[in-house]
Amino acid sequence: MALTLGKIADGLGARLVGDASLKITGAAEPADAGPTDLALAMKPEYAERLGEGSAQAAILWDGADWQALGLKGALFVQRPRLAMAHLSAMVDPGPDLAPGIHDSAVIHPSARIGANPAIGPFVVIGRDAVVGANARISAHCVIGAGVRLGDDALLHPHVTLQYAVTIGDRFMAHPGAVVGSDGLSFVTPETSGVERARQSLGDQGEITQQSWTRIHSLGGVEIGDDVEIGANTTIDRGTIRATRIGSGCKLDNMVHIAHNVVMGRDCLCAAQTGIAGSTVVGDRCVFGGQSGVGDNLKVGDDCIITGGTGVLSNVPDGRVMAGTPAVRMDQHVEIYKALRRLPRMMRDLAAGQKRVLNPDAND
Repeated sequence: MALTLGKIADGLGARLVGDASLKITGAAEPADAGPTDLALAMKPEYAERLGEGSAQAAILWDGADWQALGLKGALFVQRPRLAMAHLSAMVDPGPDLAPGIHDSAVIHPSARIGANPAIGPFVVIGRDAVVGANARISAHCVIGAGVRLGDDALLHPHVTLQYAVTIGDRFMAHPGAVVGSDGLSFVTPETSGVERARQSLGDQGEITQQSWTRIHSLGGVEIGDDVEIGANTTIDRGTIRATRIGSGCKLDNMVHIAHNVVMGRDCLCAAQTGIAGSTVVGDRCVFGGQSGVGDNLKVGDDCIITGGTGVLSNVPDGRVMAGTPAVRMDQHVEIYKALRRLPRMMRDLAAGQKRVLNPDAND
């Protein structure tokens, strides 16, 4: 889709200089930009590579000399990454889904489909499911019985929404995502070694042979508006009550949200985050890649859990946590510094012990 530079400036609230009529069809890094691409040269080091491409227009930093860079037009913005977000939305064509319902889709007669659908090949929609208006559902998606999916949803290929899942408007799920699978809920006939270890903090007691009995997941999943989940991300259904994900949450690829988790609004989870069962997460929390939170914990509002961090206890509001087990980030830095000094300290200690135990050797 072609836009003029002036139209993009209006959409971004950017200051425009030069030729507003330039046609723009996409965005690109400076060295790769063609004549109809808007080059993303928001820093001087990025602009150094403009000469390797053929861009006529670029987004630049405040104070840049756009004419000296050989451009015919330029945009200046206050927050470059935010501008990039809005620009990417303007030029992204989205998946190529034909309007209507593909002949190979299997839709239960009791299901209700909203206006203006685009439902691709081999989609299955179950009994009493409700799909909102303007839904775009790619090939091989499964929407189970009784699912409620809001307006303006976009499901990429092979997304599965199990039964008893309720999702708000503008939901997006990337390939392979699964919402509503069973949680890890099993019990042994007698007290297990895990339970005894939790009580004793280490001792299992007498070890006995026991098998696991499945606890069926009777709860559903409830997801708010404007939620996006990444490829192969899984959200388990609750055991009795629903697992809940608040409006505005964004989950990266391969994130796992376990049964009964309650997550507040506008949380962000990077890849391979795992949040264990029945944990409650506040609003606006950020989880770095490969971070994990134990079960039955509480993470307060506005917390930041850095990448690779393992949270094993409750976290107060606003705390930045690092390390395993997680501590305040400033404490983690001090611990890490001390750990790096440890070999030298041990050498000094050994030398001191030698002098004490063998004083004659010092003569």
